[in-house]
Amino acid sequence: QVRLVESGGGLVQAGDSLRLSCAASGRSISGYAMGWFRQAPGEEREFVARISGRGAVADYADSVKGRSTISRDNFEDTVYLQMNRLKPEDTAVYYCAVDRGQVNLAYTLAARYDGWGQGTQVTVSS
Repeated sequence: QVRLVESGGGLVQAGDSLRLSCAASGRSISGYAMGWFRQAPGEEREFVARISGRGAVADYADSVKGRSTISRDNFEDTVYLQMNRLKPEDTAVYYCAVDRGQVNLAYTLAARYDGWGQGTQVTVSS
């Protein structure tokens, strides 16, 4: 029953930064790991980052590692993705979702997640 709403995207130049937000309502996400994915037109949904339920552990795709930070505020039921030194190849719709925690699936697979929001568009120009 959780509802997720992504925001914070926009049109920026290469090298700029954005902070994406994922706000939950309906029920709390404080006990669940959360993930960020992105999808460009004609492409499969791609793993970006994941954060554990209490925020102690974070994982990143190689494509964004060192440039991005995932964080969460469990009191506000919000997950963030700070993206720095953005590149044109970061252009995509960014989604957040709840990790169902199925151990037979890698956490990088979209099939492990549910509760997808509507996404927020990130466009990076050269």
